[in-house]
Parts: sequence; C-alpha cells; structure tokens
Amino acid sequence: MKVLFASGNGYIPEFTGGVQSNTHHLVEQLIEHGHQASVLASLFGDGVFGFKARAKMKLLRQPAVVDNFPGYPVLRAWFPWEAAGFAVRKTRPDVAVVQCHKSVLLGKALLAESVPLVVYLHNVEFHELAGDPRELGSALYIANSEFTARVYKEKFGIESVVLPPTINDALYCTHTTGEFVTMINPYEEKGFDLAVRIAAACPEIPFLFVESWKLDDDHRARVEKTIAPLGNVTLENRTNDMKTVYGRTRILLAPSKWEEAWGRVASEAHCSGIPVVGSRRGGLPEAIGPGGVVLDYDAPLADWAAAVRRLWNDRQEYDRLSAAALAFSKRPELDPARQLVVFLDLLERAARQGVRRAA
Repeated sequence: MKVLFASGNGYIPEFTGGVQSNTHHLVEQLIEHGHQASVLASLFGDGVFGFKARAKMKLLRQPAVVDNFPGYPVLRAWFPWEAAGFAVRKTRPDVAVVQCHKSVLLGKALLAESVPLVVYLHNVEFHELAGDPRELGSALYIANSEFTARVYKEKFGIESVVLPPTINDALYCTHTTGEFVTMINPYEEKGFDLAVRIAAACPEIPFLFVESWKLDDDHRARVEKTIAPLGNVTLENRTNDMKTVYGRTRILLAPSKWEEAWGRVASEAHCSGIPVVGSRRGGLPEAIGPGGVVLDYDAPLADWAAAVRRLWNDRQEYDRLSAAALAFSKRPELDPARQLVVFLDLLERAARQGVRRAA
C-alpha cells in the first residue's frame, strides 16, 4: 500500500511531539513491511532547515517542497490542505491518514482528490479540526484512547477503533540512575505550575524539567524566572535521545491540567520501569494504569508531595510500582506488531471502500 499521513502541524525536524513520534514509528513499520509511506505537513520555515526549504519552494514555484529528512518523503507547505492535490500527484496514495490540526480541511481536500480517508484522533481540542468531522462522511476513525473515542462518540456520534500510541521501546528502554523526579514539557497546560509547587514542597528531592515543545524566548524566560528561587529544580533543553532523560529519572511527574487524550510520556517511562505520578485528566489514567499513582489535579498539594515522597523514599513501594510499570508497558494493546496489524486492517478497509465508491 501507499499511505499518506497528513497534518496541519509541523513535522520532524521543525516540530516534534507525541503525534510526530507516533507517525514516525508507524511509517518506519510500514516501510519495514514493504509498504510505502509519506507525510504532508506544515512548513514553519525557521532556522537553517526552514530557510533551505523556503528557498527551494520559491525556486521551484511549487505549492510544497519535498525532502527525505526522516528517511522517507515529507512534503511541506505553508497551507497543507492547499497542497493536497500536489501531494496526491507526487505520492499516489491508496489511502490517507489525517490527524490533528486542520483535519477536516485536509480530509475534504483529499476526498476531493478521491483518496480514501482514515482520521486519527489524537486529542479532544475540537477547534483544531477546522470543521465538523461528520462532514467527512466516508472516513474511518482511529482514537488513541478509550477516553478520546468516548468523547468523539458523545460529541459527534463517531465510532472509532481504539489504537494507543505506538512506542518503539528501543528508543526509551534504559537503565536509570534514579537521580531526578522528571517533568517533561514545562507548559501550563501540562501542569507546570503544579509541578513547581510540588518541587517547592519537596526541597530535599531534585527535580528535572525537560523542554519538549520548543519554548520561545519569552516563555523560557518565564520558566527560568519561576524556578530560579528553587535550588532543587534543573531545566534542560529538548533532546532527540530520550534515553538520556529517562536514564536519570526515578519518577516521572505528569500533573497535566488539560484533558490529555493519552499521555505518551507515561508509556515511554514505563518501558524503563519508571513509575508515574500523574493527574486524573482525560486519557492519562489509561496510560498510567497500575504503573504509578493517579491523583485529582485539584487534590491538596500535600497529597501530591506525599505521593512523590513515598515513591522517592519507600524502596519497597517503589519496586512494586516499578515492576507494575514495566509489566504494563508489555501489555498486548501496546505491542507494536499487534498495533500494526490493527492499523493496516483499517487502512485496507478504507482503501476497499474507496475502490467500491470509485466503481
């Protein structure tokens, strides 16, 4: 099969996040099994990579520029939905997978090119869809959690196949020295404010805050100013090698404020037997499962601090939850081979429907 992944957000190396990591792993698996895959994404145009892409687009006078930075074709455009026809002519997809930003706009553009459609629902931020997904009448749907599937069922009447994020444990599984309580992605919606309060309440415990979504200069300055009075908090830049982060992490802190559709960092940490202390928001409890402690976001600060302290100081409790986290990471629902079978089955169903409609 030829599969085109399409999103209105950026892609590696201009932007990295859970969706990009998930897409990259799926593409690698598809290629490994003899399929062809490509990505249509937004061009940000920043830095050296972005400058070269802009220059190439201007020189060629095309609606999108093509590169092979991740090891497969990526088509980047200022407005990917306007470049859908170009992408279809370049890649000749049997099916397209649209996800996240501008999913409805992209879906309509691809359906207009007679490309069968699968919509991969990664969050419950409906405004990001740029339309009503019910307008993509012939599409099939994947949700990344039971929570996400339930929300879209209640809001739009959409039936989804649940497929949690695919995790390449080779990128995350590592021995850990257990030096830090780690919070990844110091944004307010990810619970940055609460994480700071927890760190302040546990001055004897070292905390590590790691950039994931790129912090602009003003945001970084605010983060640095906030943690400056705390002698037990370290801020580090984002990295493409998460083993260097998990390899120093004893506890993962995920006090998300917003409705997480899943909580990929919890699944990544579990690969190394790292337990998670996280909030009861959205699909995050599904991701944490028995491999950690779940609290209400609005629970008293003393409860959050006590949960962190107990895991930090109580070796028996830590070992129990660490073993549970590692076992939970190996459950069938997170087996990449099994996930790929489910994913391919849905792609094939969509492609067959497209053939029948064309006939």
